Amino acid sequence: QPQLVESGGGLVQPGGSLRLSCVSSGSIFERSAMGWYRRPPGQGRELVATITDGHRTLYGDSVKGRFTISRDNAKSTTYLQMNDLNSEDTAVYYCHDLEWDAWGQGTQVTVSS
Repeated sequence: QPQLVESGGGLVQPGGSLRLSCVSSGSIFERSAMGWYRRPPGQGRELVATITDGHRTLYGDSVKGRFTISRDNAKSTTYLQMNDLNSEDTAVYYCHDLEWDAWGQGTQVTVSS
């Protein structure tokens, strides 16, 4: 079972940017499809983006054109570049290894002026 550790969350003003990172250990990272999900306050978890081992990507409708998922297999790291953030992006963001169904502990992103 891989261990996933997210970082990069924080407080940002509307229109700002953040980059989240997720470091994986304990598995053959390059074989896993990876994803980012989020849980807004008082709501259920929702898909943000996924990336396959072949670097094919999929995005949730609310983040298309603003967020970019990527991976660096040499560093066993998955990234989420988030641009043009708005208040509806406020959530706890979770990294997910789809191959193992493993989750990170989450990192808080708050968009507020």
